[in-house]
Parts: sequence; structure tokens; C-alpha cells
Amino acid sequence: MSTFALMAGGTGGHLFPAMALAQELRRRGHEIHLLTDERVTSYGADFPATATHVVPAATPSIRNPVKFLRAGFTILGGVGSAMRVLKRIEPDAVVGFGGYPCFPPFLAASLLRIPGVLHEQNAVMGRANRALARFASVLAMSFAETNHADGFKLKKVLTGNPVRDRVRAVAGTPYPALVENGSVDLLVFGGSQGAKVFSDLVPEAIALLDEPLRRRLNVVQQCREEDLERVTDAYRTARVNVELATFFSDLPERIAKSHLVIGRAGASTVAELGVLGRPAILVPLPGSLDQDQRANAMVMERAGGAWLADQATLSPQSLASQLHELLNAPDRLTAAADAARKVGVADAVERLADLVEQTAKGQS
Repeated sequence: MSTFALMAGGTGGHLFPAMALAQELRRRGHEIHLLTDERVTSYGADFPATATHVVPAATPSIRNPVKFLRAGFTILGGVGSAMRVLKRIEPDAVVGFGGYPCFPPFLAASLLRIPGVLHEQNAVMGRANRALARFASVLAMSFAETNHADGFKLKKVLTGNPVRDRVRAVAGTPYPALVENGSVDLLVFGGSQGAKVFSDLVPEAIALLDEPLRRRLNVVQQCREEDLERVTDAYRTARVNVELATFFSDLPERIAKSHLVIGRAGASTVAELGVLGRPAILVPLPGSLDQDQRANAMVMERAGGAWLADQATLSPQSLASQLHELLNAPDRLTAAADAARKVGVADAVERLADLVEQTAKGQS
């Protein structure tokens, strides 16, 4: 049995693939520790680790010298804190999943000469992973073409992005048949924190659809708490069958049941859509410095498994037109489902676990 320390930022996009790896490594008899930031209390309560260690971390702001200096002291403190934890648990290897909370513990592991694997979930290598690449033994990638990865000389291995056991459990579910005058299941969600834009656009777009199509729709939509009342009113006025919630714990099952998904293009979302093989209209989060969600969406669109929609140009009218076109074209949706499945890497977690074990043995 080996001991592994997994390091991930405290949001779903980083924690979900780390959780998938932890599940697989524990099945193989290994001991798992998680090093992360305080946000883990919101997203990682069920993380399968022997212990979770909260390590101080911060994002330096070069525009504000005072904040930059303060962040520097926080990071140094985090390195020291992580070194104490790592000396105590003595991991055979560490695995970093990106996000600024990874920086102090991964750097601490390097200082202690513990071999490290970096995993990049997106089609653009994140800033934290770029900063840590010089300290890593190997880079595991989710996409064959990962922007910025070529600039580093470390070994690179294509593993795919691991998905949770709950996703894998329904991965073989066939795409639901779309029959004439039959029900159509539409799922709308905006990632772990929701998305106001979907509350603004989707109910209005659906209200613009012709009545026969609206009657066939079963809409499941994630909403932020502050949007629930107005979204409920909008669907009631449009006479659409809808289920709204701020969070769906059974999201993988709901994706598998869907004919079409409308969502962001975060790494976990794209990975799960691929493994489950479901078509989607992807609306990347705007304003990101690295445009990682747009890069993820473009991979799916080029493969034929999704349609990329820019938030800046999306309107209820344009979305309604696209929905009318797609929901009345079952052959297009079925073909897109097949294309999405070809993007997914169902055995990504096994590939990554193999790589981590090899790294621990000095074989990577």
C-alpha cells in the first residue's frame, strides 16, 4: 500500500477529478490525503480521504503591492504548513489538480523531493499549473491539444479528465429516443455556482417556442437562490413543465436522461457530457483571462458533440431559434450524442491512477 497526497483548489472543477482519482486509488488499497483550501467545506464534504488538510493559500495581485506582499507571506506560510503535513504523512507521490491552493503544498512536496504529477483538466493549461510545471515529474492532460503545454519540457501523458463514480455508473445509458409528439427532456445548469444568464435567457427563449413544442418539454434547471421566484413565474406563464433547484445531487443521472443540455463549458461538465454522450449548447464563462471554457467548448464543437454560443451575442430570440431547430431534428441530436461520446475518456481515472502509481515507483 502507498500513500498519496492529492492537492486541489476548493471548487468542483478541481475537486471532482481529484475525488474520482481518490476513489480509484482507494479501490487499489492506497491511503489518500487531501490538501486544499477552506472552500472544501462547501464542495468536498464527501471526499474519500483519510484526512483533509487545509493549507493557507492566496492569489498574488501584481496591481496592488500591499495585496501582493500579503499574498506572498500567506503562500510562504502555506508552504511551511504543507511541509509539516507532508513530513507527517510521508506520501509516495503527490498529485496537483490546479488552482492557486495547489501552489504551496505542491511546492512543499518539491522541496521535500516527493515526486509530483500535475493534472490539467482544461484545453488551456492553467496559470497555477504553469507556475508549478518546473517542479513536476509529469503532466497528465485531458486534451491532446492543450494550450501552453508545449512550452514545458516535462513528460506529458494524455489521460483524459477523470469523472466521479456516480457518472461512470450511468455511462452506458443509451441516448433516449426522440419520438414524434413524445416528451423532450432539457437540462439547464451553470456549474457548481449556478449562472444568472441562464435564468435571464432560457425561460424567455422557451416562452418563444411554439405551443406544441412547449407542451412536450420537461425542463430541469439549476438556479441561484435569488433567481428561483422569477424563473418559476416565467415558466408558469409559459405553461412549461419545469423542475427548479439550486443544486442537484443526482446531476449525472439527470444528464443521462436528457435529450439536450444547456450549460457552461467547465472541465468537469465537458468531461461528463463526453463520458455520458449527451449533446449540449455550451455557453463559456466570459471574462476568463485564459478563456479555458471557450477552448473546452471548441473541442466539443469541432468533434460535433456540442454547439458553442457566446454569451455576449446570445439572446432569447437566438436561443429560441436554435432550440426550435435542434429539438425538431432528432437525427442531429442523436448524431451529436454519438460524437460527444467519442470525446469522452471513460477510463481516464484508471489511466491517471496507473500514472500516479508509476510515478511513485520512479517509473514515469
